[in-house]
Amino acid sequence: MATTPTIGVVLLHMGDRPVQLTEALRTLRAQEDVDLDVVLVGNGWEPSGLPDWVRTVHLPENVGIPQGRNVGAHEARGEFLYFYDDDASLPTTDVLSRLAAVIAADARVAVAQPRGADPTGKPAPRRWVPRFDVRDGGRAGSATWFWEAVFMIRRTAFEQVGGWPGLFFFGHEGIDLAWRLVDAGWRIEYVPSVVVHHPSTDAARHDIFYRTNARNRVWVARRRLPLPLVPVYLATWTGVMMLRVPDARSRSVWLDGFREGWTTDPGERAPMSWRTVGRLTRAGRPPVI
Repeated sequence: MATTPTIGVVLLHMGDRPVQLTEALRTLRAQEDVDLDVVLVGNGWEPSGLPDWVRTVHLPENVGIPQGRNVGAHEARGEFLYFYDDDASLPTTDVLSRLAAVIAADARVAVAQPRGADPTGKPAPRRWVPRFDVRDGGRAGSATWFWEAVFMIRRTAFEQVGGWPGLFFFGHEGIDLAWRLVDAGWRIEYVPSVVVHHPSTDAARHDIFYRTNARNRVWVARRRLPLPLVPVYLATWTGVMMLRVPDARSRSVWLDGFREGWTTDPGERAPMSWRTVGRLTRAGRPPVI
């Protein structure tokens, strides 16, 4: 790249993973050939004991992942934004410069997602790879969604489409953002040659997972899909989740969340164009699966 890329790094932290946060910051500080502005959002936690090169924002209450990230993105400075989980780490010193180079090389690219790898060697969850075929980490190139935990985005694209859906709290905020980006004509690039470390965990470990997973799935459909596709998308995912959910209690919670998605306000309705439906379909993921 002709000039050093400026990157606003956004982390959320709740004061519950100090060891992991220390490693995340250590490896972030070691990044080369980038100009970083690091903003840590204390999501229901008052930041303390941090290096002086980390700027902080204190939110007295946990506002959820997407809204906390919106707050951090508003505060952080840089032509690119890097959203970075507080339990992730960067195994080499060129992770951020390589991701920035992918975006800078093509004016149509909004997002560059690296490959996630558990540092202890555990298999990576399927949700980390924006491909149906996840063998060998998945194929590089254009994608139709991305893993929200560690990725870089062009600030102008992020702001153009309105940032994260703050009301989602947790779950499916990435697909909502990805569909808006694609609908606006942007591209998402998966770059598995760039690796980021992250512990391999089960998203269902969170108490709210099944409820918000179901509610937000409905909200995504109501917000972003043409009306004829809404029942198809939701019927498909209801069937998938009934097979995936392990027990009757969790299925009951999921169904409660599904009902909540229909009885609560999902926010603005701005459905994607049929041209975007065709684009997603040609890319291998029609917006009904």
